Amino acid sequence: MKNLVAIPVLILTFILQTAIFSRINLLAGAADLALLVLVSWALQEQVRSAWHWAGLAALMAAFLSGLPPYVYLLSYLMAVALARFLLRQVWQMPLLALFTVIFFSTLLSNLVSYLALWVTGVNIPLEDALAQVILPALFLNLLFILPVHSLLRDLARWVYPQEAL
Repeated sequence: MKNLVAIPVLILTFILQTAIFSRINLLAGAADLALLVLVSWALQEQVRSAWHWAGLAALMAAFLSGLPPYVYLLSYLMAVALARFLLRQVWQMPLLALFTVIFFSTLLSNLVSYLALWVTGVNIPLEDALAQVILPALFLNLLFILPVHSLLRDLARWVYPQEAL
């Protein structure tokens, strides 16, 4: 039953992504709200459904995007895997883990997208992609992660309440 909260949250996430966050551009880069939500959700200790959220978000993103579906599936699963790994390893520094996961997940997601475009025949110089898309998207993701993380932390506490001692 607790897994069903993913449906309205991710639907709202993709509505906000397509209506608002895709319009907030820095050069040609935009924030990936779904990636921010997935990483924030996966970094909550009490959460057990992060993998389900990644699969559902990948399906929704593949439906809305022109990129091949495996791009989002690979990107979101790698982001959740990195977040769950760092949650076990760097548990005493949650902000360090949060910024580290967002940094590497954004780079991996954009590089997987770049490789998928390159395989399909779209030739964009890597230097231009880095300067115009990847680094600005990284900056925007790092800028928006704290408010998203605080909202998802509150949602996780509501969905998975701690038992009173």
